[in-house]
Amino acid sequence: MKLRLAFIALLITTLAFAKSQGTITGILTDRDLNERGLPAANVIIKGTTISTNTDAEGKYSLTIAPGKYVVQFSLVGYETVEVLVNVKEGETTVINETLVSASYNLDAVVIKTKVNRQKESALLLDQKNAVEIKQSIGAQELSRKGVSDVATAVTKTTGITKQEGSGNIFVRGLGDRYNSTTMNGLPLPSNDPSKKNIKLGIFNTDIVESIGIDKTYNFRNFGDFGGANIDIVSKSYNGKGMLEFGLDLGINTLAIGQSKFRIQDGTPKFGFSNTNYPSNPFSGYNFKTNWNTKTATPLNNAYFIRGGDSFQVGENGKIGFFGTASFDNEYNYKNGISNGSIGTDGIPRRNLAFQSFTYNTNTTLMGNVNYKINSSNSLQYNSLFVNSSSQDHSEYDGIIDRYDIASNGGGFIRRSNFDQTTMYINQLLGNHTLSERTKIKWGVSYNSLKNSIPDRMQNTLIPLNGQSDPNIKQVSDNNDSENHRFYQNLKDNQLAANFAVDYKFNESEDGYKGKFTLGYSGYTKKVDFEARQFNFDINTAITQPIVDKNNIDGYFNQANFSNNLFSIKTFNGGLKPQTYNGEQNIQTGFIGLEYKFTPKLTVVVGTRGEYIIQNIDWFTNISKGSNKFDKVEILPTTSIKYELTDKQNLKFAASKSYTLPQFKERAPFQFEDVTEVIIGNPKLYSSSNYNADIKWEYFPKSNEIISLTAFGKLIQNPINEITIASATNDISYVNTGDKAVALGAEFEIRKNIFEKESENKENLSAGFNASYMYNKQDFNGKKVEDETDLTVFFSKTEGKLTGASDLLLNGDVSYFKEFSKEKNILATLTYSYFSDRIYALGTSERGDLVDKAVGTLDVILKSKLTKNIGIGFSAKNILDPTIERFQDKQNVLVQSYKKGVNFKLSMTYSF
Repeated sequence: MKLRLAFIALLITTLAFAKSQGTITGILTDRDLNERGLPAANVIIKGTTISTNTDAEGKYSLTIAPGKYVVQFSLVGYETVEVLVNVKEGETTVINETLVSASYNLDAVVIKTKVNRQKESALLLDQKNAVEIKQSIGAQELSRKGVSDVATAVTKTTGITKQEGSGNIFVRGLGDRYNSTTMNGLPLPSNDPSKKNIKLGIFNTDIVESIGIDKTYNFRNFGDFGGANIDIVSKSYNGKGMLEFGLDLGINTLAIGQSKFRIQDGTPKFGFSNTNYPSNPFSGYNFKTNWNTKTATPLNNAYFIRGGDSFQVGENGKIGFFGTASFDNEYNYKNGISNGSIGTDGIPRRNLAFQSFTYNTNTTLMGNVNYKINSSNSLQYNSLFVNSSSQDHSEYDGIIDRYDIASNGGGFIRRSNFDQTTMYINQLLGNHTLSERTKIKWGVSYNSLKNSIPDRMQNTLIPLNGQSDPNIKQVSDNNDSENHRFYQNLKDNQLAANFAVDYKFNESEDGYKGKFTLGYSGYTKKVDFEARQFNFDINTAITQPIVDKNNIDGYFNQANFSNNLFSIKTFNGGLKPQTYNGEQNIQTGFIGLEYKFTPKLTVVVGTRGEYIIQNIDWFTNISKGSNKFDKVEILPTTSIKYELTDKQNLKFAASKSYTLPQFKERAPFQFEDVTEVIIGNPKLYSSSNYNADIKWEYFPKSNEIISLTAFGKLIQNPINEITIASATNDISYVNTGDKAVALGAEFEIRKNIFEKESENKENLSAGFNASYMYNKQDFNGKKVEDETDLTVFFSKTEGKLTGASDLLLNGDVSYFKEFSKEKNILATLTYSYFSDRIYALGTSERGDLVDKAVGTLDVILKSKLTKNIGIGFSAKNILDPTIERFQDKQNVLVQSYKKGVNFKLSMTYSF
């Protein structure tokens, strides 16, 4: 009886309390996505601790005492809105709101923050809502994983790896020629005449808001696509005033162990060189820099300053400024063996021990201004300057050529190379909302790039004739180019423009069902390349002196030039350089249609038409000539999205694209490396690519994902780098067969293991992705002979794609602990692995050159000590595996070395 009376009393009290309360309820939607419900958004009664989150459909409900309140709606990646509401006793007040980007103006809304797509949760939400299959990595994730450059950043995503020693990025086994690089959707120039893409390692992540990786082609991108389009989204700023300073100090364990770390003479500490060839190189020995090296203390360091602020302009306008300036350098050392090509008998033609001293610098300056004119119009201007340099001094000892030069050992090759790239990027971007149905997005850019090799030096010494001591050497007189100086300049000027208009139609209760897109893209560039090589012709009619390999200047000097021990020559006997000049012009129009057939099914179809002109003329030591072609490509694409549940999607994409050869691949310009000679092929032509993907993705929470993807690619007339049948076994580029096929699967999971949402946050999260691929291409020597003037003897009729690993793995675990609002610690452990992959295809019964599997382990620690001071520590390549390359058919080791462990301490101070 007492229990029953107590229950009745509790019920009466509860009903009375409920009657004295009021309710706020509604739905939060995304206007850009046909007003689809936004899950996991924050709904807060401002000035109180009362809050909730929207459910999977964007719905929310709050109970509160009667009165006037400000309700705040927010979600990472969207603008925060605030609404004044009057709650009455016993009544329900419905507030349906829409979160949008800065291009919309909502009644009863006060805009407080701007879109922020640096955070993982915002990028995952964007990925979830998109019809296309897409993937991104943001500044937050880059910081957590201790990533300092864009090249390393993209390898943290599924199916992407970087080739050791070259910086080349491979996406699903497809290398440089199949990928494209853009910034804010506009193309970037290449800093290497033999490459299509700029080296992503030169971009410091300080300039990055996020990086988008489109591994499926869509009609908005240029059609020269096979693996992925990598789009760098530059940082902008709209918050309160911020200023931050930082410095890093670090070492490489192998570099710091060298008592004399060798640097090429003339290498500038900050990477800006003004070295040039002598104006009168033939009349005397007039070179200003020394052959002998100088020494340096191999301590890595970096400095940066960055800041931003924003201001209201009028009633609706806002201007934001962001700027960053940074400099960093890095010393590395490696030693091991380098055998070059291996004969069919399994015996290396060369057998050399080597050591390499490298010094790299990067100077980055970026300024960004974004101007929200009003709720419907915004502009953004980006200006970026990057100067990157790489100095490599390498020494090789042993057998240079077992059939000819130093066949019993004692040979010595030394090569010093300094490479500098200076790049200016200027972009103006605009977004305009003409009406609720119509939006316009455009961008224009002008890019200027200069790449130079201002003074490459190479020497070859051999044991003195008749001497048994291999340490007693003389300058080799086998051919002129064994001792040379080389000067190269590449200039690339580009102008590009994008324009697209979106029009929504067929309005319904759930928003607009359809969207029509019409657009234009234009891209034109002019490339000028020139190179001069001064060869030192050794006079065999004169008895040559003994040369100290540590004092090359003791031989190559004015006295010995005057005494006729050597002369200086070029390929044409004068100063006229070897050159090629190229023009590429691509003009395109595209059309797309997106339609939501049911609440769950959305389909996008599009077509892109491109008119392509690529002209090139050359003057080299081999020939003089020109080559022109133009063609029209029609490129259909489709993307389909089916929402299985509120948290699960099934997506499909299919497309056609193409792959153009590069200018240097078509110019018969002979480029000499230490162990190989590369020459272009004017009869090289483009490949056609057919792509298909299907992906299942599941988003358990706003910052979690589980996905599985299957993909397939068919490449017609694939281009490969191969060894041609010649007296010197030169390397060239050919369309090696009729087709190549790549099939694979990718898996990704990001999960919070535990999360503590108290006053002081604490969480443990983990991520893992894996990619498995099967690939095959056919080889047809007769096809090559019929289409070119080259002869190729393939070792087999089919094989794998170069650069493609069967298995790629990436994993990370992060722990975050907050001690107070101003003190915290973040610890991250990352691991990456790639299985064996082909470096170069085998010919003439020689096996493929195969890079062996490598696993890399890194540790990153970051801590905020006070409101203003932060510190960090990282240890990268902790396992320090041996990097090995084999020739598989003969099963012979070709190259082997270690890279050492990199340690770094960092400190930041912010105002």
